[in-house]
Amino acid sequence: MLLSYSLSRLASNCRSLPLRKVVDHVVQNKASATRAWFASAPASSENWSPSDDDGSSMSKLFNKTDDHAALRQMIRSFTEREVEPQALEHNRNETLNIPLFRKLGSGNDGLGILGLTVPEEYGGTGLPCASAVAIVHEELSYSDPAFCLSYLAHSILLANNLAVNGSEKQSQVHSNSIIAYRFYHVQCSKIGGMCMSEPDAGTDVLGMKSSAVYDPIRDGYVLNGTKMWITNGTLTGKETGDLFLVYARTGTENRTQITQFVVEGGMEGFSLGQKINDKLGMRAEQMRQRADEETGNNLTIKLYSSDAASPTAELVFQNVFLPASSHVVGEVDGATLCMMRNLEIERVALAAMAVGIARRALDEMISYAANRPAFGKPDLFSFGQIQKHISESYAEYMAGKCYLYGFSNGLDLSTYGNGLDADGVKQ
Repeated sequence: MLLSYSLSRLASNCRSLPLRKVVDHVVQNKASATRAWFASAPASSENWSPSDDDGSSMSKLFNKTDDHAALRQMIRSFTEREVEPQALEHNRNETLNIPLFRKLGSGNDGLGILGLTVPEEYGGTGLPCASAVAIVHEELSYSDPAFCLSYLAHSILLANNLAVNGSEKQSQVHSNSIIAYRFYHVQCSKIGGMCMSEPDAGTDVLGMKSSAVYDPIRDGYVLNGTKMWITNGTLTGKETGDLFLVYARTGTENRTQITQFVVEGGMEGFSLGQKINDKLGMRAEQMRQRADEETGNNLTIKLYSSDAASPTAELVFQNVFLPASSHVVGEVDGATLCMMRNLEIERVALAAMAVGIARRALDEMISYAANRPAFGKPDLFSFGQIQKHISESYAEYMAGKCYLYGFSNGLDLSTYGNGLDADGVKQ
């Protein structure tokens, strides 16, 4: 299968023996790998085996093929080993761990998932599969939703969007062009995202005011406007990110006359308005105990997993010139369809992130309840009210997870018009 072949390519890039063992076992031996990853399952992968098969229908739902199960285990092992240890520090400091982010790319023996849905001829992994997207986002978000959000902006809003909507002619250009951008962002020498929302156009995205006016003399468009809340908008806090797909209005007859453009960091007139700090975001608070080094007393500390470490910014465009031959993505005035189609897979990814956060929250609840004595009882599970809270939370988590994978398993990324369920899984 295509997925098996692509996983073999991923395995050859993995330095870690556990990652290679999992993928090689499935790809070479075609063993069954259908373990259901319920909330109570430990994050540790020590006891996992590709031959695990509990025979449950939900197991097949969450990992619809053996290859999906192997992909999940690859990302889970990477997350446990690489993502979990760094999450607290970078969330507290509101910084993106760029060296770790680059390990997700295909260059320098990276994991190879930044171009997860991008065709192989453009340097990607070649898995146009919504279920694979859901699996990766769920597993990364279990430890660091902020880091995962930056991954989403880069891999889905930028890489997938370009792969689906860029023209073949653009793909054949090798110098300072879309195909070069594609290789760049897949190998991750550049990090970027997508610019859609504006200060006065968030949910009402078709109300955007940013405009691109055609200049017939230079055969290009002059872009003006401001984009707000842009993930990966800045990597340093002083300059813009590297590469963006920017939506702008190119007509005045109706609200849908919107075109998509490639804008590269460093272009004249393209600047950072502000880095947005102190965000509330996705804060999944966890309580842990540690011994104070000086006094030896046990202290309760709060660890936050939030989108603070996913750099968000306001980006400003002042007379940015964009050549029509190389920087227009898709048809002029035709980007509304591209936008809505890409929003569908983005919502699947966001829903998967919520599932990952919920699974972590449940694991923390279960762990805390099992280890907290109270009122003469050895743990909180002795109290019916606590059992009620945990069981209801688990049921809600499983309902959301089943809806997510039930939808994503049948979603064709080349189609559009799936907004009802794409919106539904995200709620």
